[in-house]
Amino acid sequence: MGRGISYRDAGVNIRVAEDALARIKRHVERTRRPEVISEIGGFGGLFRLGGLSDAVLVASTDGVGTKLRLADLLDSHDTIGQDLVNHCVNDVAVMGAEPLFFLDYFATGKLDPPRFERVVAGMALACRENGAALLGGETAEMPGFYVDGEYDIAGFIVGACERAALLRPEDAREGDVCVGVPSNGLHTNGYSLARACVAREAARSGRDPRELYRTRFDELGGVTLGDALLAVHTSYLADIRRLRASGGLRSVAHLTGGGWEGNLPRALPEGLGAHVDRRAWSVPPIFTLLQRMGEVEDREMWDTFNMGIGVVAVMDAGQVPQDALRIGVVEPARGDRRVRFD
Repeated sequence: MGRGISYRDAGVNIRVAEDALARIKRHVERTRRPEVISEIGGFGGLFRLGGLSDAVLVASTDGVGTKLRLADLLDSHDTIGQDLVNHCVNDVAVMGAEPLFFLDYFATGKLDPPRFERVVAGMALACRENGAALLGGETAEMPGFYVDGEYDIAGFIVGACERAALLRPEDAREGDVCVGVPSNGLHTNGYSLARACVAREAARSGRDPRELYRTRFDELGGVTLGDALLAVHTSYLADIRRLRASGGLRSVAHLTGGGWEGNLPRALPEGLGAHVDRRAWSVPPIFTLLQRMGEVEDREMWDTFNMGIGVVAVMDAGQVPQDALRIGVVEPARGDRRVRFD
């Protein structure tokens, strides 16, 4: 009788996974907070919660979508982990929470330890920048499920705040001012449409899409299209803290998948909408370039992308900071769409 098949024969090498874990320990350790009372490698991470009298935990989970396809195409894996963490941080920050800890899920067909380390190092960097502990995660090697070289990542974050400090949509009122915080690009949303736009331009011009991604455009300030598309998703934690310190912050919307209509109403109570002045800021050229390449209609652009505004803060009209970017006002909702543009 021949030798029986092993787990390694099936495509999973436990020793490679152990090597990968050893590679990331130093990155994880740099994110440690005093409340962390466990070491990486256990079945669960331990985090001691204290310092709040009426604590509310705020949790969120997300991924980075098909931005991963572009990162893989351009062999750019150092920033995709930052994208994931910052996206998750923003999702709890807009509810009033301070991030406490983050966990990740990394799944692939065949584990590549150096690439895995690059991704997790990006997560650790963003966790340090946001004051969150990288508490743990899961690394899944799944041969036959993913093509070799492909991977997917997801993140889970927990934040906390006093119950009285929660930012609630129901606190917004008619006449409140919408304050925009500028974005640096697409963040982690709309990449299926963005890649389709580039593919359409490549087919029209007879060029390889890879060539287009590596082309420098004057309108992008001389950077390549690929670099502009891979710009790290901004963390708006510090911006939200500053606006909150003014005393007039009611609620905040993170403009992610679904664009303006899919997100700004989430920071408003039923019956209210927003009147937004699109002339209040300049749409970054990456969006106008993509729109031209794909011949995308205006409404589709605004329903997909953030168009240059990363978060919208709803504020008391009398307490808006002098240097804030006023982009609109809260008004009664009209019709089936709650965001109205000038």
